Amino acid sequence: MPRTVVMLAYPDCQLLDVSGPWQVFATANELSGRPLYGLHLASAQPGTVTTNGGLALQAGITWQRLDTLGPLDTLLIPGGNGVMAQCRDPALLETLRHQAGTVRRLGSVCTGAFLLAAAGLLDGRQATTHWRHCQRLASDYPRVEVQTDALYLESGGLYTSAGVTAGIDLALSLLETDQGSELAGRVARELVMFLHRPGGQSQFSEVLAHQQKASGPLRRLLDRLHADPGKPYRLEELADYIAVSPRHLSRLFRRQLDTTPGNYLTRLRLEQARLALVESPQPPSLERLARHWQLGGAEQLRRLFQRHYGVSPTLYRQRFSHCPDNRSPRSLAKDAQEPPCPSVSPYSPSARRC
Repeated sequence: MPRTVVMLAYPDCQLLDVSGPWQVFATANELSGRPLYGLHLASAQPGTVTTNGGLALQAGITWQRLDTLGPLDTLLIPGGNGVMAQCRDPALLETLRHQAGTVRRLGSVCTGAFLLAAAGLLDGRQATTHWRHCQRLASDYPRVEVQTDALYLESGGLYTSAGVTAGIDLALSLLETDQGSELAGRVARELVMFLHRPGGQSQFSEVLAHQQKASGPLRRLLDRLHADPGKPYRLEELADYIAVSPRHLSRLFRRQLDTTPGNYLTRLRLEQARLALVESPQPPSLERLARHWQLGGAEQLRRLFQRHYGVSPTLYRQRFSHCPDNRSPRSLAKDAQEPPCPSVSPYSPSARRC
């Protein structure tokens, strides 16, 4: 029997929050040649629902009649500008509480997490939402353990995802759980998704977020580092650039960014190496990549990848790049077997280099 999947809709919901996951399941039906999923759009009243982009959707069933569909497999709640109004709808909140006890999977996309939280379903659980709304979710619902840097996650049987396109990543993950990685990969390719991202992938660049948090002379220094991250900087040189002592520079990094100059440069350079791996049709060797970005040698680069991204460079490229990897099976096996490493920076304080 097809699995019954329901997407909720309400006035001013985010169109892509609804259509993105819907298309993942619909494409799975098309590529498999059989109805794996029965798809339904539900709203307060059957009929037209206008999304926040002005495009209208057609809902075929009301929230109150979801039980007439039989056992629900998956129920997903989108976000959007109208979500806060829905959080004040007692009937909808009661519907979500009721369905939470019967549906196999209940989840949200983007700010749809606010609806789950308003219903009390995220209390004591981890959850995520669009990065711009994480602070408000944590403030409005202090019993929710908000994870600000996750694309999607599962906690206590409930699923939440970050903003907009992260709902597609969540749907692909659910599809992979149901039908296996082969079909999920075919669906991703059919939708021309170059990056099939796992839930632990960061919503956005960590070093970019740090750069945006810095102010005053430190922001000016970071702009210089971002312009030429591969240069072999010395700590004294960086301090002289903004006319402070090396010790005070370290205090500025710690106070504003909660890190050290050396660790910041390591993350910045590692991000450049990561981009080279996933965006180059023929990426350089790990040894050359490490030398170019001042990251030690190939072994050190593998350990840094394992530490910060949870996988080896080769597996990261396989997972996130749309470019084929032509390296030998022996090379791939060596990277795949690389064990986790301790948190070690290649820049020791005694070296006075960054």
